[in-house]
Amino acid sequence: MQGLGGQGFSMLPPVVKNLLIINGLMFLATLSFNVSLNIDLSNTLGLHYFESELFAPYQLITYMFMHGGISHLFFNMFAVWMFGSQIENAWGQKRFLIYYLITGIGASLLHYGIVYFEIVHLEGLMTPEAIAYVKQGGADLIVTGRNYIDPNMGNLNALYNTGLVGASGSLFGVLLAFGMLYPNTALYMIFIPIPIKAKYFVAGYGALELINGIQQRPGDNVAHFAHLGGMLFGFLLIKYWQRNAKRKYF
Repeated sequence: MQGLGGQGFSMLPPVVKNLLIINGLMFLATLSFNVSLNIDLSNTLGLHYFESELFAPYQLITYMFMHGGISHLFFNMFAVWMFGSQIENAWGQKRFLIYYLITGIGASLLHYGIVYFEIVHLEGLMTPEAIAYVKQGGADLIVTGRNYIDPNMGNLNALYNTGLVGASGSLFGVLLAFGMLYPNTALYMIFIPIPIKAKYFVAGYGALELINGIQQRPGDNVAHFAHLGGMLFGFLLIKYWQRNAKRKYF
């Protein structure tokens, strides 16, 4: 699959460059709207559970370009540049963009698949009246930074109406692709004193996300299963492309 782009190596290929620009502009727009108009774009463009009053279909795309803070934005975009440039140079612009968007959508599907089962569990502990109360008025509370005092109602409301933001799902898809295309490339990480092959880094990171997702504690706002969803859909898409390539030539 390497060399599909075929036009030489670029340190900042077009799709990666535009992703960096769009994410940066959306972050500045979020700050500007919040200060000047008192509008939180995360509620409009962040992805919400499909039964939430705040949900809109376009959020499946727009949530990937929203971020919760400058550090969230910086580290995501730095990694998109570092690993995404390699992948775009290997695959070309069209395939890389398709991959980026599909892994981002896949990340959200797995995340909200897990959320669905969490909601079913919580609703089993609540009365129909309490559930209806949350569905009818919970979104207004979340938008204004409030929530219910009752823990079950508060948790249910957070699951329904807290938005998912960030490029991390697509980023983890890109990491998976890098590990599959360049498995033996040595990576030098600040927090690891020795070089580690890409395939081991990606596998270890995926395992860590699975553990953190299963053991997720209150206050942990990281969508670990969205990260795993990006990896899963990336793996499936790469295997699909590889199978089609074999059929084409054989």
